[in-house]
Amino acid sequence: MAPTIGEQASTLLVRKIPIADPTRVFLGDVIVLKDPDNSENYLVRRLAATEGYEMVSNDEKDEPFVLEKDQCWVLADNDKLKPKEAKDSRLFGPVSMTDIVGRVIYSLRTAVDHGPVLNSHYSMRKDSSLLEIELDVNDMMKNHKA
Repeated sequence: MAPTIGEQASTLLVRKIPIADPTRVFLGDVIVLKDPDNSENYLVRRLAATEGYEMVSNDEKDEPFVLEKDQCWVLADNDKLKPKEAKDSRLFGPVSMTDIVGRVIYSLRTAVDHGPVLNSHYSMRKDSSLLEIELDVNDMMKNHKA
């Protein structure tokens, strides 16, 4: 998810979302989801589309399709990666909204390189009070493995 999260290991503060739907996660949010290839692992990707969106490929051989109910499309932020390297919906297709476990709201890369993750306007507003009240960067630093 470079450059959003960083290329080295980061400690992430994730707001758990018990039931992910388009009223709790929004387009543009950086989310944590179960890896479609191995449900014991997790991926961090940006939510690019939700149910009802028409998906059109740059490849003329691919037919356009509409995301069905409870489906979403996720993308890696790193534009330098080819689709197969990015391990996102361009490789594995639509993802079930039930595979979303949370929204990344803060990233701690180093003691001097940390801050809120740029999410959708709606989520930034929802999460701002949580960051103001609950976030203890010093406590996060104790558990950070750089």
